[in-house]
Amino acid sequence: METTEVTTDGTTKGTPKGTTRGRSTRARGTLLPRVRRLAPWVLAVALVAVGVVGLVQADDVRSTASAENEALVDAAGTAEVQAALTQGLSRVLSYDHTAPEATTAAADSLLSGAAREEFDTLYAGLAERAPDQELVLTARVQSVAVRTLTDDTAEALVFLDQTSTRATDEESTVSAAQLAVVAERDGSTWTITELTPL
Repeated sequence: METTEVTTDGTTKGTPKGTTRGRSTRARGTLLPRVRRLAPWVLAVALVAVGVVGLVQADDVRSTASAENEALVDAAGTAEVQAALTQGLSRVLSYDHTAPEATTAAADSLLSGAAREEFDTLYAGLAERAPDQELVLTARVQSVAVRTLTDDTAEALVFLDQTSTRATDEESTVSAAQLAVVAERDGSTWTITELTPL
């Protein structure tokens, strides 16, 4: 069958019906194989892009402060710091008027920087009144909460009780204290560099 088209000079021109349809069918026939050939490559590129984005995001997560805080994942390292601070502060914050050198020796080996300055200030006043009062101080660390931990630094909250006994009045007093502590690893030992009463 034909379709009739009127030309500008008034004549008619017949166009076989279905010619346009035949052209579009042929176009689709050549386009589909191309799409099928390109589809795997497009999918591969998309997967690579997703993988790259995932790696970048994972690296961002690993580089955050939380991921670098070994106190959250290193149980052995955290326990080591807790033990070092418990033993160290028990020695540094205990005092016996009959053997004051034990306290200063502990401070010499365990304190440095601002922590040592804080200790020297407190110890000066203690050393003046302790002999007359026959004062004995005993510190007992109750708990150590390690807040942050890296290979060579640690920050912790320390809760302790300090019992003071004066022979002059035979009285004992127990006081609780909280300390913010910063420590640095020096070889195989931890040195307290900041000691702040809270």
